[in-house]
Amino acid sequence: MRFPRQAARVFMSALCLAVAIGLLQAGCSAPWRDGYFKKGLNRLSQDDVREKLGPPHTAKTPALGGDTVWTYRFALSDKELDPWNPAFLADASQSVSALMSKNQEGPKPTLYCYRYTLTFNEEKVLKHWKREECVPGTRDTLTAK
Repeated sequence: MRFPRQAARVFMSALCLAVAIGLLQAGCSAPWRDGYFKKGLNRLSQDDVREKLGPPHTAKTPALGGDTVWTYRFALSDKELDPWNPAFLADASQSVSALMSKNQEGPKPTLYCYRYTLTFNEEKVLKHWKREECVPGTRDTLTAK
């Protein structure tokens, strides 16, 4: 059985769209900094991180040698923290509506403070990292229904 040309085009367009959405979601499964640090373990230097993120908000270097600890604070939205959340589609449709209407502003995303703690060894290479809320439980409290 042969598809009419228009049906084949629609099918191919839908298939391409599904593949593109899948690739986009696979690449956006966590904040980009998480992937950057994960891939950079035992490889990224302090200079690399400083070049990418700027100077740390705090830096603790022991006077007698040992690991150096840097911290950064960033505001992250629900979309960055949980891109697989179905609420993202509703937010996206509201954003598109707001863009199409000149007089309407879309809802502002709720932002949460997250702290990245980076540990560098004595050779100034990233040895460990973690992301945690600046005030533990804030997001859970604000998103509880």
